[in-house]
Parts: sequence; C-alpha cells; structure tokens
Amino acid sequence: HVQLVESGGGSVQAGESLRLTCEVRGATHSKYCMAWFRQAPGKDREQVAHIDTEGRTWYGDSVKGRFTIFQDNARNTVNLQMNSLKPEDTGMYYCAASNAGFSFDPGVYSEWGQGTQVTVS
Repeated sequence: HVQLVESGGGSVQAGESLRLTCEVRGATHSKYCMAWFRQAPGKDREQVAHIDTEGRTWYGDSVKGRFTIFQDNARNTVNLQMNSLKPEDTGMYYCAASNAGFSFDPGVYSEWGQGTQVTVS
C-alpha cells in the first residue's frame, strides 16, 4: 500500500521561500508520475508541477521560474522548492502519485497525501 506524507508547509511573508517534502512509503517514487497540486479556498484543485518516471518536469505558468520539483532518491521523497512566494500561492498543497502516466487531471492520480498548508501574506 502506497502512502504519501507531506511536510514543510507554513506561514511566510511574500518573497520568502518554503520547501515541501513528500515522503513516499511502500513504493519507490520513480515508478510513479509524482505531482504537486494546490487548492485555495473556493477554487478548484490545480496542478502546479509534476515529474514523470523519466525525470521530465512540468510547471504551471503561475509558478514557472519560481518553483522547482525534484527527487531525493536516497530519502525516497519528491520535493517542491518554492521561492519568491506570493500571496496567490496560498493554499493547501497535496502530493499525488499516478501509475497511469502523467496527467493534469487530479482524477488520474490514485494516491494522495493529507496536504500541507502554505500561507503567504
């Protein structure tokens, strides 16, 4: 059974940085397309970045150049480095895993973490 555990959220000022970590338990992360989604109150869940099984990455336009998704094979984690944070980055951030290839559709991702809150003021 695959379990995803996120950590690293918090409250920061605009312009500061945070690093989110998604620990993958019960499986090797490289077998999955791993994505970070976020959801702000009253809005749909949106994908901000993903890394596929070949190590290729994708970023949403709103975070491109500020966020970096990367793997730590030794720790079996997938991380999201978030720099130059803006108030519009505020939301609950979720790690998700898909064994059906990459997709922008949350419904394709079969495994989800519990979420970690990011607040930027």
